[in-house]
Amino acid sequence: MKVGFIGLGSMGSGMARNLIKAGNSVIVYNRTQSRAEQFRAVGAQVASTPTEASQAEVVITMLADDAAVESVILDPGNILQSMPEGSVHISMSTISVALSRRLTILHAEKQQHYVAAPVFGRPDAAEAAKLFVVAAGKSSQVERCRGLFDVLGQKTFVVGEEPAAANLIKLTGNFLITTVIESLAEAFAVVKKSGMDATVLLDVLTGSLFNTPVYRNYGGMIAAEQFEPAGFKMPLGLKDNRLVLAAAEELAVPLPMASLVHDRFVSALAQGMEKLDWSAIARVAYKDAGL
Repeated sequence: MKVGFIGLGSMGSGMARNLIKAGNSVIVYNRTQSRAEQFRAVGAQVASTPTEASQAEVVITMLADDAAVESVILDPGNILQSMPEGSVHISMSTISVALSRRLTILHAEKQQHYVAAPVFGRPDAAEAAKLFVVAAGKSSQVERCRGLFDVLGQKTFVVGEEPAAANLIKLTGNFLITTVIESLAEAFAVVKKSGMDATVLLDVLTGSLFNTPVYRNYGGMIAAEQFEPAGFKMPLGLKDNRLVLAAAEELAVPLPMASLVHDRFVSALAQGMEKLDWSAIARVAYKDAGL
């Protein structure tokens, strides 16, 4: 399949490589051109503009936020104007529900298709093709793209025909991850303040009640206070927190825990943690405990 891939950051790079390895004809674009040039050696074409990358059957965007997606999709001369009729745009970024709805309408007006397929997983999972894909859109288009999802991830969840449903699920999933990070930080603060090693509690938790990747991975990072290199940087965590709060507000659903975590993110950024992993909000909890 001919695929345009836009966004070669920490997640997109691994994803694009896996598509190339699987035998797809991939044309890549990245705002920082040097990142894209590295892909020539593995068989990709390199586009100098998003327009060039959109000359494909499928165009995948894996970008940081709404503004970045809007820039490549909606700015004059970019993807919306240049994608062929009948082609499909797969947005795999964590974007707002509102933007996903807007993209659904705009692509339909151009006789194009749109599928939302955000992913759960960190950069190592992207490299290993072990992501979890949450896909939504017209069933015929989701099936058209399923082979690509199978290359990128270990499992695809199809959650409906309205693309925005996938974005809402992704945002609520990320919200739950932040509540795990916050609760682990608070629990570790208690045992650390008592003089115990946090890894003792972590071993008990992950060997009994909470033997799951999110507790093992984030628990290990927090217990060891290893927040670099960042798999998911702090400003992106705050961005996703704002997006889930906005989606919940539209539905008149209060999210007290999300509001608490929002303040953790703001505090962490105020203390200069913008380059750290989002799990470094644990340092705010430790500081509150006098640690």
